[in-house]
Amino acid sequence: MPDSAIQIQPVKSLDVAISAPPSKAHSLRYIYIAALADGVSRLDHLLLGEDQHHALNAIRSLGVPVELDETAGAAAIHGTGGRLQAPDKELFIGNSGVGIRFLTPIAALVADGTVTLTGDERMCNGRPIADLLTALAPLGITASSTRDNGLPPLLVQGGGIRGGTTHLRGQASSQYFSAILIAAPFADEDVTIHADGEIKSRPYIDTTIAAMKAFGVKAETTESGFRVAAGQRYQPLQTAIEGDYSSASYFFAAAAVTGGKIRVDGLRSDSDQGDRYIVEALQTMNCHAEFADDAVELQGRPLAPIETDMSNYPDLVPTLAVVAAFADGTSVFTGVEHLRIKESDRLAATATELQRLGVDAEDAGDRLIVRGRAGESMHGATVETYNDHRLAMAFAIAGLRVPGVVISNPGCVAKSFPDFFERLADITAQDPS
Repeated sequence: MPDSAIQIQPVKSLDVAISAPPSKAHSLRYIYIAALADGVSRLDHLLLGEDQHHALNAIRSLGVPVELDETAGAAAIHGTGGRLQAPDKELFIGNSGVGIRFLTPIAALVADGTVTLTGDERMCNGRPIADLLTALAPLGITASSTRDNGLPPLLVQGGGIRGGTTHLRGQASSQYFSAILIAAPFADEDVTIHADGEIKSRPYIDTTIAAMKAFGVKAETTESGFRVAAGQRYQPLQTAIEGDYSSASYFFAAAAVTGGKIRVDGLRSDSDQGDRYIVEALQTMNCHAEFADDAVELQGRPLAPIETDMSNYPDLVPTLAVVAAFADGTSVFTGVEHLRIKESDRLAATATELQRLGVDAEDAGDRLIVRGRAGESMHGATVETYNDHRLAMAFAIAGLRVPGVVISNPGCVAKSFPDFFERLADITAQDPS
């Protein structure tokens, strides 16, 4: 087996308790907002994956001092109140969709000069941003694709944000809405965003609005979109980042496919995270779940198929698709078209890798279909991950039931869950059988 691969060891049963990693979505939002706050924010229980390091490096380059304690998972961010300086080099943001999108309007806050934003090959060739660039123009932000193709690298002109009214397609990335909302308080005029059509991944926008509120800024929800009054300012904050339902989803899936029991501590029952849906979905598939004391306990049972709209929960699709392979019947996932512009073409990749494991799975354009046979048709294989962290973690769960599952390029999980495979090995080592 090559060094860049890891074989998953099957288990007979699980009965373990673990702590949830910090929320990726909250960590990134709090980093960017703290950089714009007027004073020092202290962020504890902070996720420090690749995307967060890119974010911290970017705000440093924009003149925001950062004191980072890697061991404690904490950062003190000395916010400059939106007074940013033009960097002396381009800002590299890897393959962080949140990073490139949030930084585009934020970069307009540099006093003068321009900011160039770029990323890795997937970012620059497979993650379009034209909708955001078009929406920023009516707000007085000059931002363009350097290759005039709607993809990064981007060139953003500093000098501030005029404000006003703009439109965004609801079917576009929710991150475009969030990006404008976060920068909006610094506009000269109120900012109004009209959503044209139903908004995809709406819970992520709700998370953004809640994060803004935590720092003292109000974003209003209107009949047709959102509005942020000019003149508001972010206040510094001391807080601990809540646990991540997205990362916890893999452990809930482990209980589901093995028929075991897992308790994940550090998950708020009142969280605004859309990926809380993992618990509801697995309950629909016949698992038993209980919420208690900022923890969720899930017991796996013989799995039933599911038909569900995943428009608001795109990051859960690979995980639930893998679980569906162990169900007895056909599962259908709709609202999945926007998975094609994630870290990979996540829709096609999920279907392809399920097929590689012997599952009857189909990328049906606007749907993902998984014809489960309770795992009976599955066999070991080397799973390609397409440098996509969520594919690596989701398919690792299949290996808990199917011997011979090998995950290629396991290091890609550094994007959101750097110690995932160590954590997975820890819980499987506790196999009571």
